[in-house]
Amino acid sequence: MRRPMAPPPMNGPRFNEFIQSPRVRVIDQDGENLGVMYTREAMDQAKEVGLDLVEVSPNADPPVAKFLDVGKYKYEAQKKANQARKTQKTQEIKEIKMRPNIDDHDYDVKVKAIHKFIGEGDKVKVTLRFRGRELSHGQLGMQLLQRVQQDCAEDAKIESYPRMEGRQMLMVLSPK
Repeated sequence: MRRPMAPPPMNGPRFNEFIQSPRVRVIDQDGENLGVMYTREAMDQAKEVGLDLVEVSPNADPPVAKFLDVGKYKYEAQKKANQARKTQKTQEIKEIKMRPNIDDHDYDVKVKAIHKFIGEGDKVKVTLRFRGRELSHGQLGMQLLQRVQQDCAEDAKIESYPRMEGRQMLMVLSPK
């Protein structure tokens, strides 16, 4: 004997005969509360008006259903989601690499780049790379990163404090 077919998975809100609760709180097309009634009765009233019964708030007790046109409701929800995705700003992590014995002008150029990245709303990962015997002078690297921290204090906060990872020292700054 074959198993009965399961209903197709729902994408979007449940409507009409897909609503599983026996009773729902009903809101009509004008936004007026009709009260709690049986789902079957509410579906009949919605059909009289020429609309569908759409479950708007399934987690409420009892669930809230509204008289709507399902196709239009799904279309508007999709449009709203696309608009939200379009206006969303993703925060990138930009990396600035330095050496412990960096010259003053080179340092100024790097700090200017950090200010630019922070101003654009991105996080900045400052990487201090040690080579050879520089590794034995870790305090110089720490002083340099503290100097970066002080120079960027007005528009950036430290997300992760300076730490050693192998032959490099890392610090992450984020916009305030």
